[in-house]
Amino acid sequence: MPDRPQPTVVLGVTGGIAAYKAVEVCRRLVEAGAHVVPVLTADARRFVGEATFSALASEPAQTELFGGPTPIPHTALGRAAEVVVVAPATADFLARYAAGLAGDLLGATLLATQAPVVVCPAMHTEMWEHPSVQENLATLVRRGVTVVPPGTGPLAAGDVGVGRLAEPEAIVEVVLGMLGAHGDLAGYAVAVSAGGTREPIDPVRHLSNRSSGKQGQALAHAALRRGAEVTLVTTVDPVLAPHPRLRVVRVSTAAEMEAAMGVEAEKADAIIMAAAVADFRPVTVADHKLTKDQGVPQLVLERTPDILAGLAARRRPGQVIVGFAAETDDPVARARAKRAAKGVDLMVVNDVSAPGVGFDHDTNAVTIVSASGEQEVPLSTKTVVADAVLDRVAELLAAGHRLTPEGH
Repeated sequence: MPDRPQPTVVLGVTGGIAAYKAVEVCRRLVEAGAHVVPVLTADARRFVGEATFSALASEPAQTELFGGPTPIPHTALGRAAEVVVVAPATADFLARYAAGLAGDLLGATLLATQAPVVVCPAMHTEMWEHPSVQENLATLVRRGVTVVPPGTGPLAAGDVGVGRLAEPEAIVEVVLGMLGAHGDLAGYAVAVSAGGTREPIDPVRHLSNRSSGKQGQALAHAALRRGAEVTLVTTVDPVLAPHPRLRVVRVSTAAEMEAAMGVEAEKADAIIMAAAVADFRPVTVADHKLTKDQGVPQLVLERTPDILAGLAARRRPGQVIVGFAAETDDPVARARAKRAAKGVDLMVVNDVSAPGVGFDHDTNAVTIVSASGEQEVPLSTKTVVADAVLDRVAELLAAGHRLTPEGH
């Protein structure tokens, strides 16, 4: 399967104390699969070095409008960019950009591009509140520029107030969302479940498992990046930044997850059940805390609903359904049997007894089982695993695929 082309992001860095945060923006964009080209202004180099960005980015940092290896670098950058993001954007930069000045490489690139532009202001509170800064921002917004507003918090010289550069993860989410507008999942609705369900025993105890929800959240994040409308049904607090194409539904028990996923299935083009749903729950739940002086409680368990099989049984034409299985013995054979029995398109299985795999880890190694065979994804980040799964989902959606009732 050919690799998806990397979208090009031009990262402009201007001369503010928050320039050090642009290093993290650069790293996160590269990690998310973007081809990042840093462009540093002369003032930016008073705060951060070219070598740092060159080491982290997809190609060396560029700084000069004239005398570089490319005769007209601003037009080359402007045409290649799918998004231009400037972080931090100083008051001086905003004034120059609003006036249409092109005296350096960053300014010229911004005038030479037709790509979406994101500016992330950062400055002291008094500067942020100055009418000229607000008027310049209003001008840029009228021209279609996206502004990621600053937050409130510690500033330079020990001051505190509004003007602090937005956090890198928030900036990256906005950029990836723009890239996703042309992604292979644009126009599709994807429902993802994440985390381990909690089945109450009494008001203070529950049956659960070790699932952290990281793989489910990585899937939701990757689906957003690829343009999908995403609903995340989760038992854990989401770590994803707010996003206009993301809706989060919090649940706790298997019954709550079944109800929530049933609602989402009515409109989802793809359902990815990455949650670790408890197989059993207590038949009765005590309405008071069970104490030691009452003796050892005798727990009687019953099966929880098979959410995945139920979703597959009620699937709509063209809907793609993906299940996850955590196994310790003969995982691929068990995944083949589960895929056929439940009637799903893909079963993603991992051997959670292997080092660095599955629960509580930032890494995973899986086998994606389909009717046509298996695809192994070796130990890698959960982001890489998420994209491997979504590659298959995107293929099935594009083909209008629907599994036959027999599961073949």
